[in-house]
Amino acid sequence: MTPMDLRGLSPAPVTAFKRNGDVDFDANVRIAKWLASFDDVKSLVILGHAGEGTYLTEDERLDLIRAYADAVDIPIIAGITGEGTKVAAMEARKCKDAGATGALVYPNHGWLRFGFQKGAPQDRYKAIWEASGLQEILFQYPDATKANYDLETQLEIAAQEGVVATKNGVRNMKRWYVEIPELRRSQPDLQILSCHDEWLLPTMFDVDGLLVGYGNVAPELLIDLIHAGKAQDYPTARQIFEKLLPVTRAVYHRGSHMEGTVALKIGLRHRGVLDHATIREPLKDLGEAAEREIEAAFDAAGIGRVDAGLLAAE
Repeated sequence: MTPMDLRGLSPAPVTAFKRNGDVDFDANVRIAKWLASFDDVKSLVILGHAGEGTYLTEDERLDLIRAYADAVDIPIIAGITGEGTKVAAMEARKCKDAGATGALVYPNHGWLRFGFQKGAPQDRYKAIWEASGLQEILFQYPDATKANYDLETQLEIAAQEGVVATKNGVRNMKRWYVEIPELRRSQPDLQILSCHDEWLLPTMFDVDGLLVGYGNVAPELLIDLIHAGKAQDYPTARQIFEKLLPVTRAVYHRGSHMEGTVALKIGLRHRGVLDHATIREPLKDLGEAAEREIEAAFDAAGIGRVDAGLLAAE
C-alpha cells in the first residue's frame, strides 16, 4: 500500500442539490473540479457532516462517489458512518467498489451518548480495513463528547494496518499539546490533520494538513495558512487568520455547528460556485438576515467570486 499524501488541504465539500431536493451531480462535479484545480488540495472528503452524508440514500452516496472519482485525479475519501461494525465494514466495501480510496471512519454515534467499550473502536477500524482495503483516517471527536478516544485507544488505532492519518478535532488544547506529540513519537508516518474549523490558528504549527469543511469556501487562504504553519511563520499565519475571522465567525461561531453546513452553501452561492443553497432536512434555512451577514463577511474578508473559467464542468 502506498499511503495517500494528505500533506496539504483536504476539503470536505458540501453536497449540492437541485431545487427539488435531488442530488445535483453536475453541480457536485463543478465543486470537485474547482477544488481539485489547486495543487495543494490533496483529497476530497465526501459524505460527512459538511456533505450531509447521513441525509443521503445509499444509492445517492455511491453515485456521488462515482461522480467524484470520475471527475478528478486525487483521492476520494468517503465518510463511513454505519452504526454497527459489520454494517460499517459493508458500507466501506461498497464505497471502495464505487471508486473511493480512503475512509474517514466516524465513531458509532451511539457512543456520543453512552461512550464506548474498551477495544470496540479498534475492532471497527480493523473490520473496515479487512473488508474494503480503504486507507483509513482516525477521526478524533471533540473532548466534550463521549465518542472521543483516549490516548491509548488512539495509539492502538494508529498502529493498525491501513491507518494513514488522523483528523483531530479534540477542541481541548491541553489534550492536543500532550497527545499530538505522543502520536508523532509513536507513529512518525501518521499524518496529522486538524479539523478545528472555528479556530484553526492554535493547531496550525503542529500539523501536516487540514481536513475541513472550511476548505469548501476559502481554499486559497487555507492553503496559505498551511504554508505559514509549516514554515512556523506565526505573524503571517496570524494575518491570514485575522483576514478569515469575519467568515469564521459568520460560518462557525453560530448557535449550532450544524448551521455551518448551511452557511457554507450560502458562501459558495455568494462566490458563484453554486446557483442556490438548497439543503436537506433536518437542516434549516438560516433566514435572510443571516444570509446577508454571511455574504457581508465574505466581502469583508476579500473572498470574491470564483472565475467562471475555473468552474466549467467538462
